[in-house]
Amino acid sequence: MRLQRFIPTLLLTALTLLPALRADNPPEVKGASVIVVDAKSGEVLYERNASEKRPVGSTQKLLTSLLVAERGDLDHDVVIEPIDEAAEPTTLQLTPGTSYKRGMLLTALLVKSPNDVARALGRDYAGSIEGFAEIMNARAKELGATSSHFVNPNGLPADDQYSTATDMSKIARAAYANATLRPIMATKYLPFRYTDGRVHMLRNTNQTMRDNWFCTGMKTGYTDKAKHCLVTSGSYNGREVISVVLGSTKERIFTDSAHILRWALGLPQETKSPPVLTKRLRHSDKDSSPSVKPKKHHRHHANTDQTPS
Repeated sequence: MRLQRFIPTLLLTALTLLPALRADNPPEVKGASVIVVDAKSGEVLYERNASEKRPVGSTQKLLTSLLVAERGDLDHDVVIEPIDEAAEPTTLQLTPGTSYKRGMLLTALLVKSPNDVARALGRDYAGSIEGFAEIMNARAKELGATSSHFVNPNGLPADDQYSTATDMSKIARAAYANATLRPIMATKYLPFRYTDGRVHMLRNTNQTMRDNWFCTGMKTGYTDKAKHCLVTSGSYNGREVISVVLGSTKERIFTDSAHILRWALGLPQETKSPPVLTKRLRHSDKDSSPSVKPKKHHRHHANTDQTPS
């Protein structure tokens, strides 16, 4: 009789442990460089070619945004100058001579990633793009991102401009911890009002965040040289993680980022809505199933690219 009562408890414990056992095998992620870290501690959960220097596209706007947020004074008026508009292809086509609140431009930068906005914020901050780049590099080093060199605030191609997945994860952790940036990065749509009264709805470029309830934001990036890049954050049941995927493809960047976040958070790959956390099951009035602590991720390493699909 005791054995009969023990078997259901044993089976329940085994089933509870299955997700944790699966979590030891990260999903295949296409990309030149990949890293996943704990957003709070910085612990590396998985990495592949994470120290490889390469262009990172607009993901470096996370550093631009961090500097602007740390400067504060978000009600400050930023006057648009003609030089700000020399930043194709993605711009808001702001009219020189008009002005916008720093906070509104900061929000537009993280939602839609316009290059002219990045230039305007950087120039307004430091007096010139070159001056802002110096500040970017100094702040990056303070964050431990010592294998990076930035030339402009928007990530458009430039000689001697590069970073690594590891460095971008350090910059991303600082941005994630910033109280001003956190809600902005989770903004899916922004009604942007031009000075002439026109309102244009900006949709967040981060499809992973738009389509997955556990994703809490961060930043996209793309240039012909950098390929498709994405820094994403996710949260579930008290666990917070950040993934960086560099040099991927349009077809894989968003789905792969969602998969690696699910793995790092201990979520099943096919969950469409948040799992329901229920109380322990009872087998009798005096006997209930034992609680099982989540299994801690082990650090994973890989040194070669995944085979292209």
